[in-house]
Amino acid sequence: MTAETPVNTPNQLATEALDLRYGDRLVVGGLDLTLPGGAVTAIVGPNACGKSTLLRGLSRLLAPSAGTVTLDGSDIHRMPAKALALRMGLLPQQPVTPEAITVEALVRLGRYPHQRLLSPWSAADQQAVDEALERTGTASLRDQAVDRLSGGQRQRAWIALALAQDTELLLLDEPTTFLDLRHQLDVLDLVAELHAEAGRTVVMVLHDLGQAARYADHMVVLKDGRLAAAGAPADVLDAELVKSVFDVDCRVVPDPETGTPLVVPRSSAARRSAATA
Repeated sequence: MTAETPVNTPNQLATEALDLRYGDRLVVGGLDLTLPGGAVTAIVGPNACGKSTLLRGLSRLLAPSAGTVTLDGSDIHRMPAKALALRMGLLPQQPVTPEAITVEALVRLGRYPHQRLLSPWSAADQQAVDEALERTGTASLRDQAVDRLSGGQRQRAWIALALAQDTELLLLDEPTTFLDLRHQLDVLDLVAELHAEAGRTVVMVLHDLGQAARYADHMVVLKDGRLAAAGAPADVLDAELVKSVFDVDCRVVPDPETGTPLVVPRSSAARRSAATA
């Protein structure tokens, strides 16, 4: 297993001996992991390996059956909910949209952690909402009902809600789901901008290994609920790992645009030729 221990930085999430279960079924087991603050981390792995479950555990949506999750050394399950919401924003995999809510009303919900009892809606709140709508390309949809949008438009509205929350730590579960290639890149470019401009810590679950390697500073690879590797994409992602974790024969070559690792699967003909050689 390739692994590294990131230097302690603000907004650092860590797990120790973490077990996550659904009923009697162990999904993530014995996980010791440190996610660097001030970096973009991509969590990757095959289907049903525990990626989304891990993100639920990191965000306190799922309580551990054993072990701990800490943020800057503090157990997140001992933190007041509102205090955690001021520090951590979350886009779940399949968010449930309130019935008949408009895009702007949905995004305004992101400002809830910033509200105080009897305090009015402020100019700063509205500015955060307007900026989130602009940055996700949903400003023109602000008066439309979310449940009438396309899948891609709906996804961008939920991302806008997470941005309006204006936290230093952002957790995104498959943020490119339902998006075509252009909008996938738009979302990932936005993540890169948020990190570069404000030093936000981002943890996101992705399926595309090339996109994960291009946009992430740190990569976590899961297999069967266990840590297969962790570290910089260039140090982690190689043909042996892809074969071991994904059961795919491939070459890993430099991306011609960025120099980051790019996975090139071998063709079926090449695999057959190798098997008979």
